[in-house]
Amino acid sequence: MTQPNTAELARAVQGAVLRPGDPGYAEECAGFNPIHPLTPAIVVAAESVDDVRHAVRFARDNSMPVAVKATGHQVVDPAAEALLITTRRLDEVTVAGRVARAGGGARWQQVLDEAAKSGLAPIAGSAPSVGVVGYSLGGGLSPVLGRKYGYAADHVRRIEIVTADGEFRVASAESEPELFWALRGGIGNFGVVTAIEFDLFPHPRFYGGALYFPGADTEAVLRAWREWVPTLPEEATTSVMVQRLPPMPELPEPLRGAFVVHLRFAHLGEAAEAERLLAPMRAAAPAVLDLIGEKPFTSIAEIHLDPVDPIPHFSGGASLGELSDATVGKLVELTGPDSDCPLLGVELRALGGAFDREPAVPNAVPSRGVPFALYALGVGGPDAMPTMESYFDRIVDALRPWTTTRRTPTFLVERDATPGGVRAAYGDAVHDRLAAVKRAYDPANTFRFNHNIRPGG
Repeated sequence: MTQPNTAELARAVQGAVLRPGDPGYAEECAGFNPIHPLTPAIVVAAESVDDVRHAVRFARDNSMPVAVKATGHQVVDPAAEALLITTRRLDEVTVAGRVARAGGGARWQQVLDEAAKSGLAPIAGSAPSVGVVGYSLGGGLSPVLGRKYGYAADHVRRIEIVTADGEFRVASAESEPELFWALRGGIGNFGVVTAIEFDLFPHPRFYGGALYFPGADTEAVLRAWREWVPTLPEEATTSVMVQRLPPMPELPEPLRGAFVVHLRFAHLGEAAEAERLLAPMRAAAPAVLDLIGEKPFTSIAEIHLDPVDPIPHFSGGASLGELSDATVGKLVELTGPDSDCPLLGVELRALGGAFDREPAVPNAVPSRGVPFALYALGVGGPDAMPTMESYFDRIVDALRPWTTTRRTPTFLVERDATPGGVRAAYGDAVHDRLAAVKRAYDPANTFRFNHNIRPGG
């Protein structure tokens, strides 16, 4: 493929314009999973909205597809013939009243810190190093506020975006409402988001954290968790993960190289009430490590203790329509002490509560009514991938009687990025409406390096 001349583009933009081999190219393309690298033909390191507009128009004029990266947590295609726009420098964060405004490259820790100055909290995820925009456009599952307030996408007020024609648009309930509906849940299918505004909530603290049980007690803990979840009020959010942890020095000593069950819990009320709610799980088995307590909202990373630095990994997900005794039995069989599970962790997240309710301004998040999300993580290089993929497929096959096809877009991974996989995740009605919006705003499918919604009628 003949590459277009970028001299005029380089003169038009403030940021760097890079090609493979140029100093800074590799750094600009680096994502969170080294197994899935980005190798675009051209990179524009955007420093302004005008840079984004110039880059998209250059791609349009040269019939190039466009990829977008802030942190690179959801790379599904190397984008080898694309123009890649990186937005990490568009990272300003401001708070006015109970509304935050974040640039297209901002990360959640920046929002957490800024909101905390006013005693407020965003619907951030388990890993504060994740980008605000990608997380929010994918729905956004908070480990603290989710069951009380719903998805992060439900509380987005305004989105500023450059669409495939190179035009800057503002999408909200009043302006471009169909685009606004599609953006909140449709991930990166409709353009380059340069800023997003969303609600904050008056929760400067929470009670919760992590509670670790011996892996030998997997069955007792999972069965107790299954019975316990329906008793929780919406002010409580929880997940549980069966983990085989590496012997990493940054882990607390009892967890290094350990096989454990990691209970995650957060409650928005008083400590005494939270401990009353937690009592059945404390009684399920003796704890290896107890990190539950009163915490500032800025410490939400202490609940999941997700990896911070890029790491070669496999991930997979599914949705469960129910969690029966038989479902738990299969999970214990495939992840418990008598299994040969090669994955670092297999997680169940309890949804329900406000996750099931339509927001005041409806959006394209397709997973309302799904009670449980399953997520798996495996760590290892390319040689380990087939084993981890095969084992995850074995888990999903075993759980097939209880799975449902609709998925939370946040948890879609590379292997889900097929036309059939995307349609199944959204369901026919939502998918077809998204395809109609795609046809209106990106008829050439310029933004295709994602869980792609192809333009439709």
